[in-house]
Amino acid sequence: YKYTHNKMKITNTILALCLFCPAATAFSVQAPKARTGALFSSPGYSPGGQQSTGVGNPQAGATPNVPSQGVSSAPMRTTDVVAKNIWDTSTPVTVQGGSLRTWSFPSVERVQVLLKTEGRPLQANIDLWQGPDNTPQKMAIYIEDGDLRPFSAVIETPRGNNAVAVRNTGAIEFPLAACVEADVKDGSTGLVDVTKRLSQATVPHTIQGGAIKTFSYAATVSSVQLLLRSDGRPLNARIELMQGPNNNKQVIEVYTEDGNERPFFVVIETPGSGNVVRVINAAPVEFPMIACVEPYMVEPGHDESAQDGGKSWDSSSDGFFLTGR
Repeated sequence: YKYTHNKMKITNTILALCLFCPAATAFSVQAPKARTGALFSSPGYSPGGQQSTGVGNPQAGATPNVPSQGVSSAPMRTTDVVAKNIWDTSTPVTVQGGSLRTWSFPSVERVQVLLKTEGRPLQANIDLWQGPDNTPQKMAIYIEDGDLRPFSAVIETPRGNNAVAVRNTGAIEFPLAACVEADVKDGSTGLVDVTKRLSQATVPHTIQGGAIKTFSYAATVSSVQLLLRSDGRPLNARIELMQGPNNNKQVIEVYTEDGNERPFFVVIETPGSGNVVRVINAAPVEFPMIACVEPYMVEPGHDESAQDGGKSWDSSSDGFFLTGR
């Protein structure tokens, strides 16, 4: 009995010391430690990561106008860049597999459409609606890797109200991110002179109905710009990006009821070596079309002595762009 009584006294003494002694922290609750890792969030779907492409691939939550590693810190000028990167100015919209999203514009002349995935295949249809049951332009797109080769195109939308419809024709396991931005009245988006500048800076190639024209590029060319137009007749073409024999990395089928009023401009990413752009005129022989194809961005380290058609490479802005002398 005495042993038990002494043991209880010792226990009570220890508990009293732990309660009133400020140095005793064994039984006190420790404050949580602050985390050093930065957390970034985005209101919409933001695929990509750290990889940099010709049309841009900003990181989710990153500060605008801060260049990624390996990219020149020189400010981007709209006079040097043909198509503006709209990931910095628009919030991507997630389009799930089998679903449809639309963008309506009251009165604009042109819009830029950018589609990409987080690395999975991309399959989509893009339609331009003008009035009920009137689709003056439509496209069918397939890309093997929507992150490595995002889709970037400029669609002309003249004469009144227009709507752009993006339908994800892939399975539900293959969502995509879409950005659609309209050209403003003052042309500050850099889209107003897309067709004009490319037409003036390159030698056009006439492709007769049913004919095929191929364009091959060196490994230093990271992206190619392509313009298709006609003299006002319908335009029906197929564009393929091949890397190796019969290995299609990207396929675009485009139809336009008036190739002069609504020409088609697209930037095709060509990473790696052995890239060949093949343009097929799917229309009959009575409907020829004109193709203007030139490198859009070239990696640093190219041969500056090489020139193409009396033109040189301008390195005054991000990347190298083909400009007239």
